[in-house]
Amino acid sequence: MATGAFRLQFDNAEEVELVRESIAFFDELQERVDIGLSHQGYLFVAATDEGAQIQANLVAAQRRWGLTDVELLSGAEARQRFPYLGADIVNARFRQGDGWLEPRRLALELARASGARFDTGVTATGFIVEGDRVRGVTTTAAPVQADWVVIAAGPLSGPVAKLARLDLPLATVRRHKLIIPQVPQVPAGAPMTIEFETGAHWRPAGGGAHALWTAPAPAEPPLDDVPTSSAFAFGLLDPRSDHSLARIVPFWKDVWRSPRLQWWLQAGQYTYTPDRRPLLGPTPIPGLAVNTGYSGHGIMGSIGGSRRAIEAITGRLPPGDNPFRPDRPMIARTFDIL
Repeated sequence: MATGAFRLQFDNAEEVELVRESIAFFDELQERVDIGLSHQGYLFVAATDEGAQIQANLVAAQRRWGLTDVELLSGAEARQRFPYLGADIVNARFRQGDGWLEPRRLALELARASGARFDTGVTATGFIVEGDRVRGVTTTAAPVQADWVVIAAGPLSGPVAKLARLDLPLATVRRHKLIIPQVPQVPAGAPMTIEFETGAHWRPAGGGAHALWTAPAPAEPPLDDVPTSSAFAFGLLDPRSDHSLARIVPFWKDVWRSPRLQWWLQAGQYTYTPDRRPLLGPTPIPGLAVNTGYSGHGIMGSIGGSRRAIEAITGRLPPGDNPFRPDRPMIARTFDIL
C-alpha cells in the first residue's frame, strides 16, 4: 500500500541527508528506467497561528541545514499559487523537489539490477549460530550460510529478530490508503497537499487521488493480510470530521456530495521506532545487523539507509558517526507529520 512519496522537509538534519541521497538515486535511475518519478512537490498548509509559527521555525532550521529551496508562503501567497486552498489558510511551506514514484516499478528494477537470486515462497525459521556469532539462517528450503545476516523484513522484523532472542524497539501500526479513481476536481499537477495540524493529506493519482492520514493507532501484531476499515474513508471525506480533507481544500465538500463518488481502501503496516528513525547497522549480536524501522519513510529512506547499514557493517561508518545505530539512546516522538 506504499504511496511512494518522498520529501526533504524533515525536522532534523540527519534525515534530510538520508533522503537526499535516495532522491538523487531516484533521479538518476529515472533517466534510464521509467519508475513513475514525479517532482510535483509537497505543500504543508497551516490553518492556525500556532501551526504557522511552527512551520516558520521549521523552515528557518531547514535553511540552516542547507535545505534552501523550501518556500514559506503567506496565506494569500499560498492561495494565489494554489487556488484550490481555503480562505482560512494562515501560511504554507512548499518544496518543488519533493514528489513521488511507483514503488513496484522501483522494487522490480532494484531486484533486476542487483543480480541477486531471490527465493520466493521460502520462510526463514531461525539463525545458524556458531559460538556467539550468527553465521546464517535456517529456512523451510535449505540453510543459508553468511558472514553477516541483515534483518530487513519491514513489519516482520521484530518477530524475525526474536528468533535470535533480540528485542528490537519496534511497534507495528496499521495504516490505510484511500484510493479515489475519479475526482475531476483534483488538479493533475497539484502537489502532495497536507494539513499541518492533522496530517491528513492527498495527492493526484491518475484521474483521481490517493488520500491518507497518519492517525494515532495502537500497535498490533504483524499481519500478512491487513484488514481495512470504512471509518478511515469517512474520516477523510465527511466534511464534519475533525481531520477531513475539506478543512483546508473546499472542493472536497463537492467530492463528498457527488453521487458518483467511488473509492476503495488498501491497508498495510508501518513499523515505528520510538524516535521515528530507522535502525541501521550491527546489533549487539555479532554477525547480525538490521535495516528496518523506517517509520513510514521506507521508500524515501531506502537508498541512503541501505548504504549506511552496509557501511556500518563493514566499519566504514563508525558507531559514533551513525545517528541511526540500533543501540542509540532514543527520545520518544509523536506521530505528528512534519
